[in-house]
Amino acid sequence: MTNFFLQTLYSGTIRLNILLGATKPISEVTQEEIEAACRDANILDFIWSLPNGFDTEVGGKGSQLSGGQKQRIAIAWALLRNRKVLLLDEATSALDSTSEKAVQEALDRAAKGRTTIAIAHRLSTIHNADCIHFIKDDHVSEAGSHDELLTLRGDYYEHVQLQVLKE
Repeated sequence: MTNFFLQTLYSGTIRLNILLGATKPISEVTQEEIEAACRDANILDFIWSLPNGFDTEVGGKGSQLSGGQKQRIAIAWALLRNRKVLLLDEATSALDSTSEKAVQEALDRAAKGRTTIAIAHRLSTIHNADCIHFIKDDHVSEAGSHDELLTLRGDYYEHVQLQVLKE
């Protein structure tokens, strides 16, 4: 898993890994709070589809889960913490397109009402951002919304064109 909320999942259950995000004593966290975080992280239906639900073992470093499932559990962890700032570092870079879509939907929900700082190379991760700071040669070369930066036809525009060609 890339640097996103948690470095890794820990051996144990899905419930335990999500509860590690709790800011109050674990015994005071309700099932409803856990489920709300998982619903917003776009992982609740998957968890309920497992034979042991929240008591499913994830394996060392989450080895029993896909990359997208690990990311969404990490998002649930962060949502349970209810922080006002989220820092995302290449949150979708190691995912296939199907997993990326599920994780991006969860990130979009998680970002509502929070300041989100996202470091990303993939356009799909940042194109809806209020403000993009495009970094080139170790400094911010342009800043603005996606549409504003495209209109400039500068460094960001060139990066977008290269990415479109690769796809």
